[in-house]
Parts: sequence; structure tokens; C-alpha cells
Amino acid sequence: MESRSFSKSWGAEYLAAGTVRFRLWATGQARVTLRLAGEDHAMTPSGDGWFELLVTGVSPGAEYQFVLADGTAVPDPASRAQKAAVNGPSLVIDPGRYQWRNTDWSGRRWEQSVVYEMHIGTFTPEGTFQAAMAKLPYLAELGITMVEILPLSQFGGNRGWGYDGVLLYAPHSAYGTPDDFKALVDTAHGHGISVVLDIVLNHFGPEGNYLPLLAPDFFHKDRMTPWGAGIAYDVDAARRYMLEAPLYWLEEYNLDGLRFDAIDQIVDDADQHLLVAIAERIRARITERPIHLTTEDSRNIIFLHPRAEDGSAPLFTGEWNDDFHNAVHVFATGESHGYYQDFAEQPERLVARVLAEGFAYQGDISPQTGKPRGVKSTGQPPVAFVDFIQNHDQIGNRAQGERLIQLAGADCTRVLFATLLLSPHIPLLFMGEEYGETQPFLFFTDFQGDLANAVREGRAREFEGHAGHEGESVPDPNAPSTFERSKLDWKKPDSTLGRQWLALTRELLALRQKYVVPLLASPGSSAGQIVKTAPGLVAVRWTFPAGILSLSLNIGEQDQPLTDQPGETLFAWPEGTERLVPNSVIVRLAPGAAK
Repeated sequence: MESRSFSKSWGAEYLAAGTVRFRLWATGQARVTLRLAGEDHAMTPSGDGWFELLVTGVSPGAEYQFVLADGTAVPDPASRAQKAAVNGPSLVIDPGRYQWRNTDWSGRRWEQSVVYEMHIGTFTPEGTFQAAMAKLPYLAELGITMVEILPLSQFGGNRGWGYDGVLLYAPHSAYGTPDDFKALVDTAHGHGISVVLDIVLNHFGPEGNYLPLLAPDFFHKDRMTPWGAGIAYDVDAARRYMLEAPLYWLEEYNLDGLRFDAIDQIVDDADQHLLVAIAERIRARITERPIHLTTEDSRNIIFLHPRAEDGSAPLFTGEWNDDFHNAVHVFATGESHGYYQDFAEQPERLVARVLAEGFAYQGDISPQTGKPRGVKSTGQPPVAFVDFIQNHDQIGNRAQGERLIQLAGADCTRVLFATLLLSPHIPLLFMGEEYGETQPFLFFTDFQGDLANAVREGRAREFEGHAGHEGESVPDPNAPSTFERSKLDWKKPDSTLGRQWLALTRELLALRQKYVVPLLASPGSSAGQIVKTAPGLVAVRWTFPAGILSLSLNIGEQDQPLTDQPGETLFAWPEGTERLVPNSVIVRLAPGAAK
């Protein structure tokens, strides 16, 4: 067994048994008092806005807050854990007390990744780390190799997606303790599953954020994000807070990677961009196991995702590929409102381009904005793109939270699901997708008073640009029923339809690991090629040093001629078909580098 800890610049840190250094940056305060276990201790200014205090005899689990000059008691912005609510006391945590069991875990290679996006609060009826842990054998048997958990940083209320976190270092208390989350990661490793965390470095949520009061300099005076004040990444203390958080989660929680949310809103004019600094520091410090870093960015960029000669990623490993989802969604549903405008014309051509080349928009003019978007992506390896036919955003940003199976039907969705899991890109499933879940995933929060009203009214205005269901009422985000409706229905996997979907998922993932992953692991470059497109039809192929993978699908209403693709049939739906009937897909594999 071993223990793991990360020493932060901010907050409460054990320096020896019972001895804790408390440290806070508060340029907006003339004096700060530490309230520890009910007793007040004056903190000492140490220059540049920092306050410090060394205290002995501190037991793990002790409650503490910082008390400002006006008597306001606030949590530690770098709290490792909250007693309960975001506005209440923080807890002194000794991270070395958790003893890791699966110490021989050495990670998994990126090309093996099959990502399962999970929201802890709605994944199980209990909505806790411990309950999620009990489902890990099910995911491992199915063929899932990576769990990606929606943001965990403590946020206001008990219910929420996690993107309004305010205490960046504290796992959300409604889900369990820090040791509970460590046990989840530890157990996942025992089942051969990597765990990555979605992390938000671009803004803080609206409730429980006391940084503007403590240190107004933490925020940029002239820049706003869509969700609040922009962060001053060029200010040393703020930069340290944001730079250390990713390392903290990776080292102290033994995570296998991070997904960085909306990085286009991380605007940094420093000589070395914050994200580059984060990636380089992670790569330099963690060398004993693979660390997978992905980004989400609507700009379609590749400068953060270079590849070394040996195929390794010196910075970020992959990019969430919204173009794949959007093109597939329009292809399957015909919806063309909001950002789907960019994919309304010949969506089959865009689906084929994404599969073969990476992005649909590679500097092309966006019909929605009238401006060019993206850069050339044909030089990127297929594994630089994380694809999905649905995720928390794309489902939850609909008025009624419908999943694709409800919008496009099971037959069409099955074809696209097979395409997702057998393409050479990295596939991501949203929880429940593996058994054909039809429960919605709605937007939910747990705010009170004026903030609750503002969120409710803002949501009613906002959904129009996302969902295309103008005139429909939007479920109240603050109603407990909205949260409850978003939980998975664990009776469905045992239904006839659920068992059929699970069998399909299991088959596809086994085929992926046996036949597709070796192609991705082979040295040398790969090239995608669009073979043919027509209404409802997409045919593409990828040439690797170890073989040629080809895929043809038809979700139109008419039979389509089967394009000549090399090799033997790896998978066909309907089973045994050698024709492109409506709602069919055929995947073939030819060994070697045939032309």
C-alpha cells in the first residue's frame, strides 16, 4: 500500500503530524483570522497579499473557516473538503491517510480508450461515489476502459452538473468524502478501468465564490466569460491556484487524465499560455504512467495537440470533436436550428469528412456566424479526436433532454452507434447509452431565492437556441423532480431491448479491441479517405501500416449500392447483410498496407 499527497500553495497543508500550515491570498483584506475548531487565531501577513499561520495539534477532520475584518466567515478557496454546503466550514484533510491498494496500476494506452461519461449524482439512485463504485464490474465486463466523470469541484446546493464549481480542490460533498472518491478510482484501477475528471478552469459558479471579496485581483477587470468574470491568469497567485489544481487531482487522486472544459474561454496573454504550462508540467512530473489530457474547444484548433515522432503527445492527447456529433445529429434527425445550421447542407458529406479528416470545418465559412472556423486537421492521427453521438451537453441542452434514440429511432441510432465504436477515432459513450436508455438528462441546479429565479428564467430563454422546440415549457432546473427524472433507469438493462443493446455494445467493443486498436497502435502514419457520399450514405476508409479499415453506412429510406471496400467483413448490421439496406452498416478490414 502507498499514500499520495500534493502540496498546494493555497489552503491547509500538513507539514508534519498534527502540524498544519494555513495559507490564503487576500489582497482585498487588511486582516484575516483563522477560525479552527471554534477558536480564532490571527493570521500573519507574509507579503504580496498572503496570510499564513502554522498551528500544531490539528486533527484530521477539524473544521475551519477564514474570518474577514467585517466578521464574514468564508470557506477555504483551496479546501480539500467541505463539512457539507459550499458556504459552510471546510475540513482539514490529511491526504496521506488513504492507503492505495492497486499500487501496481500502470495505466492504459490512449488508443485502447473507450470513454464512458458519468455524472455521479444521476448515474445511480443513490448518486454517490460508493454507489458508482459498485457498478464498475458491470462496466469492465462490458468493455469500457475509461470512465470520465463530470466536474466534482464543490458547487452551490446538492444538485448540479458540476460546471458551476467554486472550490476547485474539494470533491462535491453530496457525493461523498475525498476518501470515497479515492476508493472509486482505486477500485476502477483494480478492474482495469482508467479514470479521468472533467475540470473547469475558465470560470467560477455564482454561489459560494468568495474570491472577489478576498482578492479582487484574482479576476480580470475588463473581461467576462459567458458564465461570469474572467480570471486573471497572469496574476501570480491566481495562476498558481489554476496551475496546481490539475496536478493536485492527478497526483493526490491517482487519476489517469483530465478533460479541460471550454478552453476557448481561458484567455492568457502570458509568454507561456496557462494550458501549455499545465501540460508541460504534468508531462515532466508524471512519467511512470500514461496521462491523457483532452480539451473541449469549439474553435477546431490543433496547436495544443502536436505529436512527437514516436506518436506520443507532448501536450494534450485529444480534442472533443463536436463536429462529429453535430454532423451526425443533423444527418440522423434533420434538425438545423442554432449551431446545427452549419451542418444542414449535405450532412452526409460532413459526416464523411469528419470520419476521414478529423474536423468538418477546417477554416471553412460558418453559415451561422459568417466567419471562418477551424484549421486543417488532415495531419492529425485519428486518435487525436474524441467522438460521440451524444453527451451531457448535447442531451442536456435540449428543452426536454431527449436522447438520440428518441429523436432518430433505435434502428438509425444502432447504425451510428456501431460507426462510433468501430471508427479509428476515440469513442465516448454517455452513461446509459450502452443499453438504450431513454430517460432524459435535463439541466438541473439547486439554488435558492433570486439566484434560483434568475436560473429558471435564463434557462427558459436559453433553450430556444439549442433545442428547436420553441413554445415548449422548460422543466424547472431547481425542482427536485428535474434531477430525479435525469437518473438512469437500472431496470432497463434487464429488459429485452436493454439486453439486446448490451449484447451489441459488448460485441462492438470486443471487435474494437481485437481488430481496430492494433491498427491504431502500429507505428507510422494513417490516412482517411472519403469513398462516396449520397443522401443517407457515407462510405470511408482509413489506410494504416497494418491494414485498411473501411466503413459504409446507409440511414436513408432506399437501398444504396454497396461501394467496393477491401477486406473481409468485420461487422455488419443487420447481421449477415452484404447490402446497404436502410439503417445498415458494414465494416471491413484488409490486412497489410494494400492500395
